[in-house]
Amino acid sequence: MRRADRLFQIVQHMRGSRLVTAQKLAQWLEVSERTIYRDIADLQSTGVPIEGEAGVGYMMREGFDLPPLMFTRDEIVALVAGARMVRAFGGSTMARAAEEALVKIGAVLPEAERMRIDRTEIHSPMWVVSDADRTAIDVIERAVESHDVLTVDYQDEQGQHSQREVRALGLWFWGRVWTLACWCELRGDFRTFRIDRIKIIGQAGRRFKPEKGKLLSDFYRAMEKRKIEQGGMGLRYTA
Repeated sequence: MRRADRLFQIVQHMRGSRLVTAQKLAQWLEVSERTIYRDIADLQSTGVPIEGEAGVGYMMREGFDLPPLMFTRDEIVALVAGARMVRAFGGSTMARAAEEALVKIGAVLPEAERMRIDRTEIHSPMWVVSDADRTAIDVIERAVESHDVLTVDYQDEQGQHSQREVRALGLWFWGRVWTLACWCELRGDFRTFRIDRIKIIGQAGRRFKPEKGKLLSDFYRAMEKRKIEQGGMGLRYTA
């Protein structure tokens, strides 16, 4: 959890002038009590009216609340359009998160601004990405974060199948087509694969440790070098 999110959660747990111990906050947020003490000191230094002491507990004076979110008209349109596009083209998990984000934004906006969400007539079709591709996107997104090695059954544009073990580095969306950028253990090099050509994807049952020469930054450098060598061509789908 990011520190900013953790500070927000501490304030939420203290709503209603409840006495909360650092031990309980540490358990809720899965951090050390020492971290909670530092966070509370930081909140107090910014003016959040938290009272109490270590070993006894903390409480927030009644009447304090976080200020409402304020967005401009253009920002609301951008957020709504972005969330709807993710809902239409992203993985299942991303789609649900986008829907929930819209609900949360609407809940904290003033009434006049909240109406702009419903009035934003920017939409995306919901049938472009298949259920199989949505599942693959979810699996890859989690693997990128957790460094899980994936097994991939891939069919290239000539119809040839191959099985790979890959280190997922990132996902790119090209407008109807998603691609996976990865380090391919079979080829010992970077590869990009179209998600809609992946027939089967799963966990290899092991994790990888990021290594110099096999990182996303190295992938970018390799693609830039290839672009120069090929006279301006960008990413290609490779086997």
